[in-house]
Amino acid sequence: MHILIAPDSFKDALTASDAAAAIAAGIRRCLPQATLQCCPMGDGGEGTLDALLTATGAERREASVQDALGRALDAAWGWHAATRTAYVELAEASGLQQIAREERTALHSTTHGVGELIGEALDAGAERLVLTLGGSATNDAGAGMLVALGARLLDAEGDTLPPGGAALANLAELDLSGLDPRLASLQVQTAVDVDNPLLGERGASAVFGPQKGASPAEVDRLDRALATFADVTARTLGEEYRERPGAGAAGGMGFASLAFLGASLRPGIELVMAQARFEERLAQADLVITGEGQLDGQSLSGKTPIGIARAARRHGVPCVVLAGRLGAHWQAAHEEGVTAAFALADGPMSLDEALSRCSELLGDRAESVVRLLPRP
Repeated sequence: MHILIAPDSFKDALTASDAAAAIAAGIRRCLPQATLQCCPMGDGGEGTLDALLTATGAERREASVQDALGRALDAAWGWHAATRTAYVELAEASGLQQIAREERTALHSTTHGVGELIGEALDAGAERLVLTLGGSATNDAGAGMLVALGARLLDAEGDTLPPGGAALANLAELDLSGLDPRLASLQVQTAVDVDNPLLGERGASAVFGPQKGASPAEVDRLDRALATFADVTARTLGEEYRERPGAGAAGGMGFASLAFLGASLRPGIELVMAQARFEERLAQADLVITGEGQLDGQSLSGKTPIGIARAARRHGVPCVVLAGRLGAHWQAAHEEGVTAAFALADGPMSLDEALSRCSELLGDRAESVVRLLPRP
């Protein structure tokens, strides 16, 4: 019996690697002779870097950069010397989890730290970049990233704009003459888990701004500011990007990836599976076990368990999802290749208890699942 274990992280409880280890431990209690292959996964959000490093064997490196509020932060990135590939997770430098709830400000947060990480990758000799965009604390459409990489954002008087999305309302000139020339030959793949455009009611500000601290009035202010940025970008580059699917990802970082990095945007789970050669792993598997904090109807938009299940279905491999919670319309997952899904809780419990017992509960559920299998 060959079992492929490919969970995402369980937010605030376990990394994807720790979740995979907990599932494996539960299986071994029942099937010690089974061949287990752990392949931690991610869909672009927090923890995807760790999944990519595990899957590819890339080296973990650290750099001192700015967080979303401009404070010093040690952020990790990945380097695969053999392929000259760098792995950068936006959430490492400009992530929401780095900012206390009372400090969150969509108006002034910046992606400068992401640009600094890309600069580190270029200094290492990167020819390829995998950039993951989930979990951002920012709404500046990548303006901070551009500044870190040498661009200048100027107002009508020729003065440099302060950081943050709100300041883009005063943008008059986008000076790219100092942009790092090494970007021109860098091949960039960007992982996104949404298909929102940059602006409007489905745009970055309206959909994601509130969770980053933006009030309704601030959402409108940010949307207008990003529209100005899009106008100046179109005038500077001679091409429109604001309506591209995924442009609104990570507070508009999808827009910046397309316009200034020449990136191809891919669903995060698909990109991670490709890097991990997941289809090759599936070809050897008799069963796949995946999971994350919640499985619901929204998971079908590109979350890890559904991406795993769709791939498993193509190979005719049963796929089981272990989730902290089964939310509304989770049953739709059955139509996407999920054979069965199970919630972790073994009785009434608080969220704090569920988080603290996550490893134990994952192991117990995994053991229960494999007890259904024929014994050798």
